[in-house]
Amino acid sequence: MEIGDIKRLRFICACIFIILTASGCGQEQRQDIVAESTMEQVLKRGVLRVGMSTFVPWAMKDKQGNLIGFEIDVAKRLASDMGVKVEFIPTKWSGIIPALLTGRFDVIIGGMGIRPERNIKVNFSNPYDYTGMSIVANSKLAHGLNSMDAFNKPSVKISARIGTTAASAAKKYCPKAQLKLFDDESQAVQELLNARVHALIASAPLPAFQALEYPKRLFLPLKGNFTREPIGFAVKKGDIDTLNYLNSWITVVNAEGWLSGRKHYWFATNEWQGLVK
Repeated sequence: MEIGDIKRLRFICACIFIILTASGCGQEQRQDIVAESTMEQVLKRGVLRVGMSTFVPWAMKDKQGNLIGFEIDVAKRLASDMGVKVEFIPTKWSGIIPALLTGRFDVIIGGMGIRPERNIKVNFSNPYDYTGMSIVANSKLAHGLNSMDAFNKPSVKISARIGTTAASAAKKYCPKAQLKLFDDESQAVQELLNARVHALIASAPLPAFQALEYPKRLFLPLKGNFTREPIGFAVKKGDIDTLNYLNSWITVVNAEGWLSGRKHYWFATNEWQGLVK
């Protein structure tokens, strides 16, 4: 074998060594990433910890104090398909993203709208639902108001839940109105019933349900929703394996028709209303 051939052989061997070493390191890094993923931690723990907040009919308590609602069904099905138990961790909506980032729970399943400003802090799954903002008004204070422009006046007061897309929508569509924000949605509703605000902005179908429950005190000034937004699961940033699983799960249950079935039950019927207080 000539000297040139020997040099070429050494060069080829060195290249093969580098490739194999890099491949091994890449495999080790991949294993580390998988081991650190939220999904793997959930499987080892045997419990999926879900951050949520109460929104009718997304999540609420029945007469026995148990959590029920569309998001509760979604979280229970997700945990069941993962082969683990589910633990619900009620959290104030205004602090739910910081709580996720500090590791208080594994995922937010709470009707969270996918928005760019939120996406800076968390990663969202593909949409598993779509919702929209609606408005319900006090019959005495808001008599004759039948458009968003009519509510966009300095003399008008609007209530919403702090940290929600409803609060953002109120600021966007009624920037001139006085906005009163509350930690709990029931407080925002009570403010409307007590005629201390002209209207309440919230995710559908809550405004419609309130108008049906209090027909003499409240009314719907608009037909349908005035916005449409996608809803997704929220997890910590950079967790590709967990996002991949969640997106695959959404694809499967959507194809089954399961999600649309649960959505119809909770949003288009009143069959469940006898279960709540």
